[in-house]
Amino acid sequence: MPEPARRPLISGNWKMNINHLETIQVVQKLAYRLTPADTGAADVSIHPPFTSLRSAQTVIDSDELPISLGAQNCHWEASGAFTGEISPVMLAKLNVRYVIVGHSERRQMMGEDDVMVSRKAGAVFANGMVPIVCVGETLDEREAGTTAAVVSGQVAASLDGLSPAQVGAMVLAYEPIWAIGTGRNATPEDAQEVAGIIRALIGERWGAPAAATVRLQYGGSVRPDNAAELLAAPDVDGALVGGASLDPDGLAAIVAAISQ
Repeated sequence: MPEPARRPLISGNWKMNINHLETIQVVQKLAYRLTPADTGAADVSIHPPFTSLRSAQTVIDSDELPISLGAQNCHWEASGAFTGEISPVMLAKLNVRYVIVGHSERRQMMGEDDVMVSRKAGAVFANGMVPIVCVGETLDEREAGTTAAVVSGQVAASLDGLSPAQVGAMVLAYEPIWAIGTGRNATPEDAQEVAGIIRALIGERWGAPAAATVRLQYGGSVRPDNAAELLAAPDVDGALVGGASLDPDGLAAIVAAISQ
């Protein structure tokens, strides 16, 4: 099988689940379930809560597991009086590879806007990591026919200030808000339509080389039983998995959907 132009990335977002002791077992089980064919066909990252990052890092590094460590968020400053926040410098010291920024739950519940997301993405790059920038529309916006305008606006503003090289090296996750944790997911046609819109916008704003290499994930109720058809969309380069990633068997099955 020829190597794809953009290597798929399957990312497990654990959200506020799995403590630091449970993390060790979950990571070991996931590594056991992943076959050489799976890890040969796709990159895999896990994004535990902050309190579990060190446990995950220790297992991944000591056992040389084919799994990248990711974080769920960060602040844009390196240090300072920001109670409760975590800086990108701290994450880089834990060998974090990917950092999710702008997840819809943070946009909706924590008041994060595109300006904050842009600052975070730049800080992630500045510390040698890769941002996974999330965008997506609400059900009302989809039903109003404004999906393309909303998502394009989020992409343009959230990536403001990034260079073409940075955009080409990053990950964008299209997560329709109406499909996150609801059991309702976009069809492969829906995912491809929006991924195509995003890639075209990247080409217009940051150039064809960036559009050719930026990786676009789909997220929103991705499960083992629907992963294969979603990941078959030509502009979808992986998945940002929520609930199904808490089960090592489930996440491994989603990765396997690429290699089969």
